[in-house]
Amino acid sequence: MQVLIVESSPEIGRLWQRHLERQGMSVSLVAGQDEAIQKLQTTAPDLIVLDLVLGDGSAFAIADYANYRHPDTRVIFTTNSSFFSDGSIFQHVANACAFLPKEVDPEDLTAMVEHYGKAAS
Repeated sequence: MQVLIVESSPEIGRLWQRHLERQGMSVSLVAGQDEAIQKLQTTAPDLIVLDLVLGDGSAFAIADYANYRHPDTRVIFTTNSSFFSDGSIFQHVANACAFLPKEVDPEDLTAMVEHYGKAAS
């Protein structure tokens, strides 16, 4: 399974990347919109783990581009804010499949990635 992580915090991103790779997944880690769009132009990940509040760029632009370029690629959003905690993210982003707190346990994130990645296959 190919996973793209778009995470502004390098420490969190590397933690998630290492954990997913230990489970046999191929993982690319980028920090912002430009890098994510470049990756999406050359690869079709099975799933994207996407920080809702990026330091560089727009998570919505990335999700929208992924939906256009790779319609089967689903997105798990993560955030440390309460914005969209009402679940309305699913009304705004067609390829959103989950919404998790950024403090998610890496094992729980891995389970979600495995579940939604298999569902997309």
